[in-house]
Amino acid sequence: MQLALEQAALAAARGEVPVGAVVVRDDRLLAAAHNDREASGDPTGHAELIAIRRASRAIGHWRLEGCTVYVTLEPCAMCAGAMVLARVERCVYGASDPKGGFMGSLGSLHDDPRLNHRFQVVPGVLEQDCAQALKDFFGALRQRRKQDEDS
Repeated sequence: MQLALEQAALAAARGEVPVGAVVVRDDRLLAAAHNDREASGDPTGHAELIAIRRASRAIGHWRLEGCTVYVTLEPCAMCAGAMVLARVERCVYGASDPKGGFMGSLGSLHDDPRLNHRFQVVPGVLEQDCAQALKDFFGALRQRRKQDEDS
């Protein structure tokens, strides 16, 4: 999770929402990524999707069996769905997302018996650090907007 937090810090430094993700298999880092929606202009530029794509390229196959995705924020429905499709074994996330998370908050896509794949979820790992990165980013953003309004 520490590597995912480092990716989140890179995102924040680039003006992106600080979410980072890494994909690991057999204690080997396959991929690391951070959000890049603003820079790419791509609404699917979520850290998890980018990391999944990179991990698939690294192993030469779309099935990420035996892989764990570590991500700083609870994945949304799109990212949870991508993990189902990629056949990941486990997702470990830091901060919960009560407005968009689909691994426990708004739904549990990872565990839906109607789907052809389910996987383990471990929530709350380094939760305070992950949540603080988001609070700091959005606090600074609000402060900049307020300064812009005042000037």
